[in-house]
Amino acid sequence: MLVIVSPGQGAQTPGFLSPWLEIPGFRDRLSAWSEIVGLDLIAYGTTADADEIRDTAVAQPLLVAAALASYEALGVAPDMVAGHSVGELAAAAIAGVLTPEQALGLVRVRGQAMAKAAAVTETGMTAVLGGVEEDVLAIIEKHGLTPANINGAGQIVAGGTLEQLAAFKEEPPQRARLIPLSVAGAFHTEHMSPAVDDLRAAAADLTPADPRVTLLSNADGAAVATGAEYLHRLIDQVSNPVRWDACMGTMAERGVTTMIELLPGGTLTGLAKRGLKGVRTFALKTPEDLEAVREGLNEQ
Repeated sequence: MLVIVSPGQGAQTPGFLSPWLEIPGFRDRLSAWSEIVGLDLIAYGTTADADEIRDTAVAQPLLVAAALASYEALGVAPDMVAGHSVGELAAAAIAGVLTPEQALGLVRVRGQAMAKAAAVTETGMTAVLGGVEEDVLAIIEKHGLTPANINGAGQIVAGGTLEQLAAFKEEPPQRARLIPLSVAGAFHTEHMSPAVDDLRAAAADLTPADPRVTLLSNADGAAVATGAEYLHRLIDQVSNPVRWDACMGTMAERGVTTMIELLPGGTLTGLAKRGLKGVRTFALKTPEDLEAVREGLNEQ
């Protein structure tokens, strides 16, 4: 069973799209989508620096466009689809719940609304690696933080105000390592609540289709039967924790044997190597990876 997954914010790196523009049709696709999101996706994916693509309003459309363009270039049909955070919009398009154009229209609103919400209060996120999960969650709660991403494989991301994160740093969980993340705000926490309303308004006129393949939700890892339910969950997820651990749990329960992570790959396959033992993983980072994936799938 093959699952295709789409990464979330933070996966982007300067120039990551440059080699992909040599693929026939790739540049044209990004140019057309640039009109929808109101950004020059090619420039941001090739010549922009790290600070420019760290901007939430830029990073989110860039990541969804990159994932969808690489999926089209790959040309492989999955049995299951999932996305991490903003990657859920790419997953929605791959599963047929939304068209690519609808997904990109929503991600434009999502990125802008989340950037606006992040500007209200100085907030941030810190990754917690290792430790006992119950202890980690207890210390996060003690400091008024939110476990914004429970990623499995010993990784939890805490989100909240800079003051709360500073106190958390002074009293960290035992046997855990803290890594401050270079993000613009506390995503998937209560601080993003204003963005939920903006996204819901933008989605009001959409009529989502039911998924063509098994589609997992970040809310609880469940396979969602209807497009309407998935869209509702995707919108609410902006201010609620991402349960990627639960998504991987469902993958294991349903017998996933192979995972392909779309461009810019590496983060989710890294988690799978620790949390989904025995599952083959492929990450799309350069165009050469396309042929490696196809050859790998043919060897099954």
